[in-house]
Amino acid sequence: MSFLIRALSCCRYVLMSMAMALAVGPVQAHEIRPTIADVEVGQDAVILSLRIALEPLIAGIDLSAVDDTDNAPEAAIYDRLRALGPEALEAAFRDAWPRISRGLLLFVEGARLTPEIADLQIPAVGDLDLPRDSILTVSATLPPGEAGVEIGVAPGWGTFIPRQVGGGEGAYEGFLAGGELTPPLPRADVLTEGTGAVFLRYIGAGFEHIVPLGLDHILFVLGLFFFATKLGPLLWQVTAFTVAHTVTLALAATGVVSVPASVVEPLIAATIVYVGIENTVGRRNVRGRTALVFAFGLLHGLGFASVLGDYGIAAERFAAALIGFNIGVEVGQLAVIGMAFALVGWFIHRSWYRTAIAIPASLVIAAVGAYWLVERTLS
Repeated sequence: MSFLIRALSCCRYVLMSMAMALAVGPVQAHEIRPTIADVEVGQDAVILSLRIALEPLIAGIDLSAVDDTDNAPEAAIYDRLRALGPEALEAAFRDAWPRISRGLLLFVEGARLTPEIADLQIPAVGDLDLPRDSILTVSATLPPGEAGVEIGVAPGWGTFIPRQVGGGEGAYEGFLAGGELTPPLPRADVLTEGTGAVFLRYIGAGFEHIVPLGLDHILFVLGLFFFATKLGPLLWQVTAFTVAHTVTLALAATGVVSVPASVVEPLIAATIVYVGIENTVGRRNVRGRTALVFAFGLLHGLGFASVLGDYGIAAERFAAALIGFNIGVEVGQLAVIGMAFALVGWFIHRSWYRTAIAIPASLVIAAVGAYWLVERTLS
């Protein structure tokens, strides 16, 4: 009886955690994308050309705390700004520049530089359900000497990808969290990095895209977990899922295949619904399930493709980034399984496990997937 009580308590914890996803709302509507900066370091000045969403910065959203602007306290302000035309948005941005500029971190030997707006290009309003990327060019005067420039953004800006231009395929390309700084980027030369550094960086990016950012992928993997009764078949299914999304991720990221997010995202939600419902039916055809998971992985790979596109990977580094990213995704999926096992896996062979834990959890997974399916279809 004590085991049953513990199991029910764990189950309640899992169900409550997943049910919170019902309040998440649109996952792709106003997603947070990294800021990408092409950096030119001259003898007397540094120039940054940033691909950036201006609206969150004007609204004061902490981009490190949310993965979608709809979840921010300033969401209503963001929505109003997102509906502004280019001229009105530029005026709002310039008004807020004294505050926003403090979030752009430029240092030479510990001395902070003052950035100035050199140019600003804002596209038309477009689809309000998608973020709008503007091109902001800023410059800062360098002090005399040969010391390099350290560059970063404040924590509230979220992920930052600086790329030093002019150095060919080996030129430095960072992947930084808000608050982190690049190594000093030299004036008379270009900082270079090897393929290994790119590979390791994108392992982290792939992991982060699952934990904590990939709630839909987490629920899909949990759906696989609650179907399984043995670890071996579960790991085969997760591996089949990874192999499949690697294939379509590569095809989509290289432009061979192109499927609109408006089609892919509802289909991903539908896979979550299917897996959750099938778990409750009790089918135990492991081979058939593995083949199905592989097919679903092809869809999920199309969803991952936009992530690599957002990072603006140089063509010469694409292979290393792709492999590293997929390894990170696989590690993230295994971490999800490990956390699920730590919570309820101890009871997997108990006679009451399926009724008390696996079926209720699968129903919640299916319900969340159904919510997303409707929301993504209608949005």
